[in-house]
Amino acid sequence: MYRCTHHDEIREGRPDMADNTGYAQIAAYYRQQIQDGTLRPGATMPSLRQVCDQFGVAQTTANRAFRKLKMEGLTLPHPGVGTVVVGPQSNSISTRVRLHETTGRALGGGETSTILEVGTTGAEDLIAARLDVVPGTPVHVRRRVVSREGVPVHMSSSYYPGYVMAVTPELAEPVSTGGSRELAAERLGVAQEQVLEEVTARLATETEKAALGLTAGDIIVTQVVRTVTLADGRVVEVAVKVTGGSTILRWTTPLNA
Repeated sequence: MYRCTHHDEIREGRPDMADNTGYAQIAAYYRQQIQDGTLRPGATMPSLRQVCDQFGVAQTTANRAFRKLKMEGLTLPHPGVGTVVVGPQSNSISTRVRLHETTGRALGGGETSTILEVGTTGAEDLIAARLDVVPGTPVHVRRRVVSREGVPVHMSSSYYPGYVMAVTPELAEPVSTGGSRELAAERLGVAQEQVLEEVTARLATETEKAALGLTAGDIIVTQVVRTVTLADGRVVEVAVKVTGGSTILRWTTPLNA
């Protein structure tokens, strides 16, 4: 089995890690590079030999790190090319919650959020049922487009009940808060507990086509309706996310208790 040598040698580009670097730390290093845009969709990952040289680990450790990235849906092996970064991609809510916990922002590197609209609207049936209100009940809406490296990734419309707006008046302003749900949960003093995500496909509206830069006539988009509840059972947000067909929606779900 191949193993790198010269562990005490300082290698250019090697992150500051302990000598007993494991596959999880290596995976985390490349995961961050993918999330902050250093490694963009379509980029070829370093070879296992290069990873082994850079981190001073056995090839089995490097291979386990690459397997973890693959199982998270971040990379795919391409015969004759190597391992490449997949995309374009739209991160799941769990990824953004973890990102906010570590950075204070729900957006990754290279991502920007452009507010399209804020205001009050009557809850349509889709939203009313999930907020447990009568259709037509006034609710607050924030519509925005999230782009990565200037390219639109998804359009989201977030709907908030009155008790959320009462403690987070910032949501009525057309500026990005860096984590609206997190701010509301903090003000309410109750942690986010779970999210229900319902995925379907439909034709894009003209507004969605314009926001996402889609130019064809009839375009199929993926719609995710996301209902986030707090530990006390109250709904903190219902959001409708729409992405073009070339964008991959990605999340992982633990299967152990």
